[in-house]
Amino acid sequence: MEPQQDNLLKSGEDYLEAVLFVEQRYGKIRSVDVANLLGVSRPSVNRALRILQDKGYITKPDYGTVTITPLGRERAESVARRHGALTRLLVDVLGVRADIAQRDACKIEHDISAETLERLEAFLQRYDRKED
Repeated sequence: MEPQQDNLLKSGEDYLEAVLFVEQRYGKIRSVDVANLLGVSRPSVNRALRILQDKGYITKPDYGTVTITPLGRERAESVARRHGALTRLLVDVLGVRADIAQRDACKIEHDISAETLERLEAFLQRYDRKED
């Protein structure tokens, strides 16, 4: 899926990626955990989750835990994949400090094309083989 194919804003992709991360870390998705991870207020998370629910990426009951839908999981994994590849390039290949690389990767991940991502991942595979 190409980034922003359905006009999900960059912040929406960030929230969706955070939802996936929280699920992977804690086994369940609570808005308070998303808020803590992103360093934002719970009302901000609730607004974002409402938008993600309207787009079919999550389900969120009035009370209880959030569930990521198959569509949401696909999109979140795509964002996380882009973020991971970019972070690896910046840290492992270019020697950028990890904290700066994380911030920069988060900015770039929303706009990178599928073709560039494929080539980046192929490059990283070749790079890994050279390091062995």
